[in-house]
Amino acid sequence: MANRLIVAVDQGTSSSKGLLLDAQFAELASVHAPVALQTPAAGWVQQDATEIWQSVLRCLNELGDAVPTDAEVAGIALSNQRESAIAWNAKTGEPIGPMLGWQDRRTQSAAAAFDQRDAERIRAVSGLPLDPMFSALKFAWLLDNTDGARAAAESGDVLLGTVDSYLRFKLAGEHVIEIGNASRTQLLDVATGEWSIELLELFNIPMAALPRVVNSAYLGQPVNSQEITQALRGKPIVAVLADSHAALFGQSLNLEPGATCVKATLGTGSSIMAVAEQSALQRATSNGLVSTIAWQSPLAPLVNALEGNILSSGSTVVWLAESFGRSANELAEMAEALHANRASSASAGTSPQQHVVESEFVNLVPSFGGLGAPWWQSARGAMIDGMSLATGLPELALAAFEAIALQIGDLLDAVDAANESFAGQVFVDGGPASNDWLLQLLADLSQRLVVRSANASLSAVGAAAFGAREHGIWASSAVGATTRFAPKLPAELAANRIASWHAAVHRALSER
Repeated sequence: MANRLIVAVDQGTSSSKGLLLDAQFAELASVHAPVALQTPAAGWVQQDATEIWQSVLRCLNELGDAVPTDAEVAGIALSNQRESAIAWNAKTGEPIGPMLGWQDRRTQSAAAAFDQRDAERIRAVSGLPLDPMFSALKFAWLLDNTDGARAAAESGDVLLGTVDSYLRFKLAGEHVIEIGNASRTQLLDVATGEWSIELLELFNIPMAALPRVVNSAYLGQPVNSQEITQALRGKPIVAVLADSHAALFGQSLNLEPGATCVKATLGTGSSIMAVAEQSALQRATSNGLVSTIAWQSPLAPLVNALEGNILSSGSTVVWLAESFGRSANELAEMAEALHANRASSASAGTSPQQHVVESEFVNLVPSFGGLGAPWWQSARGAMIDGMSLATGLPELALAAFEAIALQIGDLLDAVDAANESFAGQVFVDGGPASNDWLLQLLADLSQRLVVRSANASLSAVGAAAFGAREHGIWASSAVGATTRFAPKLPAELAANRIASWHAAVHRALSER
């Protein structure tokens, strides 16, 4: 059949989203399956791996049943949330405990127990700073806090893996992990693409429990789960990419030849990534960034990337909304109205309206579980700086949205320093990127052109495009039209706002 389709599923923190795609990346069908998040204690963030599997199963089955009679599914592509850790029974495939989410901080004390020399070795080998965000400490916690789990893992009766590894096990019965996801566990030697014996010993993780590392387009066992619709049973898994990596690949399809792709994925947290040469990777640490593996083709060298992770961006707005009994959309409207009012007053040369104090800024530093890149430091807690009796909910809402843009701007500056060049444009994706006002705010504060693809599902689409390219299903092409947001704020005013933000961040960190 000429009409060859790909089923793509993006398994994210809050939901799984499935798409049935044709060669022009048109969505012939889509499925959205929410997934619950559990916070049983302060700093603990976990999910039910079985619920995640059921959400992906629903996406696959509904999409498989939606395939037109004049078409065929050429393969399945997966993208997934990263760093989240699962331990499961090797025979039954059932999880032996909760999935520890990437936001989980319960292993903070375990991280602090490492001495400086070991922490430096961990970063040198894995490319990642020692932090509870990554999977290694989570794996150790699961083994040490589940009866009999460590002994079972040493004999291979309990398996460890990230979300992609667990889904592949459930779909096809193979215990493998895609190399980009493996690079986020903090157990992989990013120079060789293999598990590091040194890191396994430092984190006390048994090799027998770990999956085999494979390339991003690895063709292993086809889907054989009896829970999968007949329409998809026997189909190959043509690509697996971590969500941010898949979005980076998808964005790169819109890039002019020879240009460097820098992208920001906005979500619960945010990820800023850029494909990088080895020389830039060597400068990553000094600029607060990490080096990671973006993807690997079957017969090609590793593609490396610089990355900075923001722990709280969209979740900051959600927290503020829930605290005041409002919706995130209501806060966005308040923030946009206040921002427009200030801009109008400034351009007219009139005095600011009520609740606005000239030359002062309210800063919300969202260090709920510490600050990620480029700081990678813990803090006593989140901080609101610059409040006065004139501060109301609109000011706090604006500060929350500004914190998203300002944190991203800090990381874009760090990418520039590592690459020793200025990236005049940044591609954006993710749920919050649908907000035009937020993207204009990012353009103004970062003083860069912000480019948004018309395709709102770049993680799923990027994984599908990668698999299609690698296996000759159809040629990858641009993933839709783009909308561009150019800076409108004078550079001097942007610099003043950034200076206030940096002063607040340093005050928050000094309270550690």
